[in-house]
Amino acid sequence: MKDKCVECQKGLSKKVSQFSRIHFGFPLCLRHQKIISSIESTDETKSLYLALKQQGIPALLEKNDGFKTIDIAIPTAKLNIEVDGQHHNYCEKQSLADLKRTRYSWEKGYKTLRIPNSLIREKLDDAIVEILAILETCGGHHRNNPHFHSSENERKSNTGKNLKSNLKRNRKS
Repeated sequence: MKDKCVECQKGLSKKVSQFSRIHFGFPLCLRHQKIISSIESTDETKSLYLALKQQGIPALLEKNDGFKTIDIAIPTAKLNIEVDGQHHNYCEKQSLADLKRTRYSWEKGYKTLRIPNSLIREKLDDAIVEILAILETCGGHHRNNPHFHSSENERKSNTGKNLKSNLKRNRKS
C-alpha cells in the first residue's frame, strides 16, 4: 500500500516516504515537509500535531487566536493544545501568562490542554489515546472520520504500534 501525506493525502513515492519517515516520523509530501520544517515549533509540538493529523483530526499548527499563538488548535472541538517545556512549571511569570492565556481562550469558548514535552517524547501514543477520548467528549465532531475510533482498545491498537515506531525513528534523526 502506497503511503499518503498526513496533511494533504497525496500519494508518496517510496523515496519521499522513506525520507519523510526518517526525518519527520510521519509520511509527508515534499511541499508539507518544507512547510513543517519552516514552522518554528518544538519537535514535540510537531510530533503531536502530525500524530493527530495521522488520526484524521483536523488540527491546525501554530494558530493565532488574536491574543496569542496556540501550539495546536482543533477548532471543530473548540480545543487548544499547548505543548509546554519545563519553564512553564518553574517560572511563576510564565505560569501566570499561561493562566491568562487559558482564561482568554475560555472566554472565547475554547478549552486548553497543557501537555508537557516529556509526555510527547516518552508516551506519544498514550497521549494520543487520551486526546482522542477528550475529543469524543467535545461533541463527537469526528465520528464520521474512519480513523476516529469509539473504544479505547481500538484507538490503542491503531495508534500504539505506528506512533511508537514513528517517534523512535524521529528521535534518531
